[in-house]
Amino acid sequence: MTASQGPGEGTHKLTCQVFVYGTLKPGEAAFRRFCEPYIIEQQDALAPGRLYHLSLGYPALTLESGWVEGTLLTFSSTTALTKLDEFESFYPDHPQDSEYLRIWHTVYDPDQVFLTHAWAYAMTKKQVDALGGTWLPDGQWTSP
Repeated sequence: MTASQGPGEGTHKLTCQVFVYGTLKPGEAAFRRFCEPYIIEQQDALAPGRLYHLSLGYPALTLESGWVEGTLLTFSSTTALTKLDEFESFYPDHPQDSEYLRIWHTVYDPDQVFLTHAWAYAMTKKQVDALGGTWLPDGQWTSP
């Protein structure tokens, strides 16, 4: 599976799940516009990785060792992915031009028990460094 493919993609009748850790989390700035219209379930979750606060004012997940706290969102259809890809500047046909990559990632409950696989948006460590990222060792981000 590539960074832009996963089960159910392209089929608008299936639900899909996305792990969010920044502005798309419930209570954060982008949730109401990009997530709320499609959401049917949400739960606290963890994903492997490291979380960084970027100089642009929002976070990025990298695939380094650690844990990132967030929310597992279940959407009523895969239509939400199109909106989220646009918001996250992910271009499935041109991933090299994307700000984030959409990856198929493991997701755990708050006790680190495996839950599922879901989409998540991640950056490379090189991108994070270029954007002045500051590591958040507790794996949590909230808007300033």
